Parts: sequence; C-alpha cells; structure tokens
Amino acid sequence: MPEQQREVSIKVLKEKLTLLPGKPGVYLMKDETGLVIYVGKAKVLRNRVRSYFSGSHDAKTQALVANIADFEYIVTDSPVEALILECNLIKQHNPKYNILLKDDKTYPYIKITNEANPRLEVVRKVEKDGGYYFGPYPNSSAAQETARLLNKIFPLRKCSQLRSRPCLYFHLGQCLAPCKKPVSRETYTEIVKEVSGLLKGGEAALVAALEERMRQEAAKLNFERAGELRDQIHNLQQIMEKQKITSVDQTDRDVFGFDAAHGLISIQVLYIRQGKLISRDASVFPYHSAAGEAFQSFVQQFYFESAARPKEILLPAGADPELLAEWLKIPVKAPRRGIKKELVDMAVKNAKVALNEQLSLINREEERTTRALAKLGQILGIPTPRRIEAFDNSNIQGSSAVAAMVAFVDSRPSRSDYRKYKIQTVHGPDDYASMAEVLRRRYSRLQAEDKPFPDLILVDGGKGQVNIADATLQDLGLHISVAGMAKDDFHRTSDLILPGALGPVHLEKGSQEFYLVQRIQEEVHRFAITFHRQNRSKTMLQSTLDNIPGVGAKRRQALLKHFGSLKKIRQAQPEDFRPLGIGDKLARTILAELNGELNN
Repeated sequence: MPEQQREVSIKVLKEKLTLLPGKPGVYLMKDETGLVIYVGKAKVLRNRVRSYFSGSHDAKTQALVANIADFEYIVTDSPVEALILECNLIKQHNPKYNILLKDDKTYPYIKITNEANPRLEVVRKVEKDGGYYFGPYPNSSAAQETARLLNKIFPLRKCSQLRSRPCLYFHLGQCLAPCKKPVSRETYTEIVKEVSGLLKGGEAALVAALEERMRQEAAKLNFERAGELRDQIHNLQQIMEKQKITSVDQTDRDVFGFDAAHGLISIQVLYIRQGKLISRDASVFPYHSAAGEAFQSFVQQFYFESAARPKEILLPAGADPELLAEWLKIPVKAPRRGIKKELVDMAVKNAKVALNEQLSLINREEERTTRALAKLGQILGIPTPRRIEAFDNSNIQGSSAVAAMVAFVDSRPSRSDYRKYKIQTVHGPDDYASMAEVLRRRYSRLQAEDKPFPDLILVDGGKGQVNIADATLQDLGLHISVAGMAKDDFHRTSDLILPGALGPVHLEKGSQEFYLVQRIQEEVHRFAITFHRQNRSKTMLQSTLDNIPGVGAKRRQALLKHFGSLKKIRQAQPEDFRPLGIGDKLARTILAELNGELNN
C-alpha cells in the first residue's frame, strides 16, 4: 500500500475506534482490497478491537495488524451469540489469519446396520436409520482397525450383498453365512448385544464369557472351535491393550492441551470413552493471534456444527470454559488438581512433543535447503541464491503463445509472486523472441516499481535461450546471474547452461541441489502448460463464437462467463440462454452453428 494511502487508512481507523460500543459482538478485519482477513469475537468490542492498535504484540499479531486497512463490527445481545456468529462468519469468509478446520472434517463411527442380516460399517455420518452407532473415533485408521478386529471376533455378515454361496469368512468361522442358511433374529440380537457391550466398555465380562465357552468346547473335545474362541479372546485383548485406563469414572470426555512456539501452535485432543483413553488427535499449524486466542478459536471450530460432543470437555489453565459451556450446553472445565488435571497435563505434554517434532523437521529441512542453495551458488560461482525466478514458454506451432514465471524463496514456492504472460509482439514459433519479450516486461516493471530482483534466473532451454536472456538483461542494465535448465532423455534437468560457457555445469544426481533445480523446472513447466491450455481453450471458443451471426463481443464474453466452455454451450438447451438475454431463436442458431461446425 502506498505510504500516503496508508496514512489515510490509519486516520480513518482511529476515527472508527472512537465510535466502538462497549457491548459484545463480532469484528471483521479487512485488507486494502476489502477482503476479510480476520474474524474475532469480544465481550466488549471497544476494548478488544482497540487492543490491536495499542501496546506491544508478538510477530504473528503484528503481521495481522500490518495488513488491516479497515474493520466492521456486529453487535450481539450476548457473548454466546457472538461466539456462534463468529463461527458462522469464519466458515463463510475463510479468513487468512483465522484458525481454519476443513469443511469436511467429520469423524468416523462404527455402525451396526439395521438389516435382517446386520454387518459392521465405518461411516462418517450419523443417520436416523435404526442402526447402532459407536464413536466418534479420532481418525479413520482407529475406527477401521477396531472394526477389523470386531469382525474377527463376531460372525456378522461381511459382504455388502448376499452371495449365491458361502465365502471364505464362513470357512474361517467369521460369518454365519446367511447366504447358505437362514439365521434367526434372536441369534443376531445376541451378537449385536455383545458387540454393543464391548464398544460401550464391557469387554471384561465378554472375555470372561468367551473363556467359559472355550473351556466348554474343549471339554467336549471340540478343539477346533475352542481354538477359534481362543483367537477371538486374543483379538479382543488387542483392542483392550490399546485403551489405557485414565479415569476412575465412566464419563466420555475430550481433553485438550496446547503449546506454541516460533509461530506454530500444537493442539492435542485426547478421546476418553467409558473411562478409557481410546486415541488422540494432534494438529500443528501456524497461528497469527495470541496463542490462547488461537487455541480457543480452534476448540470453537472443532465443535461447530458437530454432533460428536462428549459428556465433558477439559481445557488447560488460561482457557475460557464458561463461554463454551454456555454455548455447548455441556460441562467445560479447566481443572486445577486431581486426576482431571493430570489428564490435561498429559494432553499438554503430548502437544509439546508434537510441536518439538514439527520444529525439528522444519529445522532439518531448513538445513538441507541452506546447504542446497549454498552448493548451487558454489557450482554457479555466485553468492547463495535466496530468491530464484524461472521462466518457460508454451505454444503449439506459434499459436496461443504464452509464458510463465515462478518464484522460489529459500527453495520454497512463493505462489503470490507467480506471473502469467501472453506473448504480444511475437508472431509464429520463436522461443528466443518470446523469451526476450517476457524478460523485458518482467524486469523493466521491477525497475519502474523499484522492487527487489532475484539472485538467479533460470530459463527452460539451452544455450540459445540463455544467451538471449543474458543479452536482454544487459540491455536493461541489469547484472543478474542466468542459467538454462537443459533436460535429459526423461525431460528432467540434469545440467545447467551458463552464458558464454564452453560446456554445461553438471548437477550430481541425488544431490539436494539436483532435486531443487528439478523441482523448479517441473513447477514452471506445469504452470506454463496449464496457462497455455486455458488460454488456447478460450481462444478456440472465442474464434468459434465470432463466426455466429448475432453474437458480438459482449455476448461472446457473456457466454464465456456463463457456460465456461464450448462443450457446455453445445450441451445446453435454448432455455439455458435466457438468463443472458438471448432469445430461443438466437439460442437455436448458436447451437446449430456450434454442433454443425463440430460435426463437419
């Protein structure tokens, strides 16, 4: 944002801050384009919003504040209304600086179907269909593994539809084979009762019953059946071993803990069902507000529009349980002593471990990146290239010629800096002239805007492209290192071509610098090809529509925007054109021309 414009924006913000009410509500922070970049709630709007523009903040909050050009707010009757409205607005706007969960974040359940011959399923949606649902489980693998072990123990139907003859599960003793002979409802009712009892925490009684049945079968000399029961007991004990007892009561609860450092927050959820820790879920991601606020926002979004709520929620000290409890209508506590405090401490400890693991991976990757960039600089005889820009041209015999540029900063893609170019001054297939045009346009603009230049420019091609690129930069008075990415027989970069060099610079296969250059080459090629296909499709569609009487530039543009492709226009009906102000007669003419042209 230009300095003068920024000063005007700050002045407007200060005036608006004086008008904030002392009531609960939601505030929406916007950038210079009017885009909502952060949504927050407040018990007192005046105090909360003003706090962003006064006092000291951590680096993440400073990054947010630096991008705020305006804000608006909505007053609510209570803090709970503000919380619910905040969740809705976050889902609607997907703000850049909010903690966001995936919209399709749903948790799996184990279901016993309501059928004449019931079976076990892992599903992600609870429906009123008469089935029995158990869960939620923290992830699909936990639910699938439990279902797999249950299927070994209990002879429920395995196939989705009855077959004409028994399958392998019948011969393994894991299915009653209703496809071969009818199974009574009472038999299934007893099995469903046992499965339900197990999933509700009654595995001890079930193991005792299975052991008694095993002894009875052994006494009758039915050793094969006794062996099957022994295996079932073993499988059941596997489930029990994975469940660590952590509570003396039988309450279903979720326990949260978090830790934050270096711009990352780690949140751990422990799922306790029937007094047992059945599993855990870890999330590590960047945050941009205060760590406590980011954690609170995560918990809100975690339960928003979710029916998967336990009987109790435990939070670490410093969280605000009262507001969540009022909203969720279930107990939410931040315990200070006792076994519940120990559970929270366990969650916090696990969050710390997960965060340290992530930071170690990041540090390791940064070390590899630093070494790769330093080595690439040594190979090319230049300082370490922190910023690299790469170019590629794409055309078919000169038609729909385009070029693309990708930027990598510290060996990571900087997608906000990617650029697309339609070739304007070159006619026909001339890669050299196209490369010169694009480089001239890119770097003359950086000169005019007084923006920083890259440390290294990579062009897709050999000696000709490299020499043209070097000459173009010299004409602009720029001294930037250039290298060409020469490809091997597998269309992968194996050598770098330098201007005026007698031979290529070889990259050692398997080295970090080799993989870095290869990744850059693949990315710029992908970006250029994608842009070329989009541009060629639109060009073909435009030229086709231009030949239809009654379709001018405005109607052509409206058709392109409304339908998106020639195929969709061809498949349309005359009435589909009416929203564009095109009558049935002209619509039929358009369809006849398009379908007739493609059929000729």
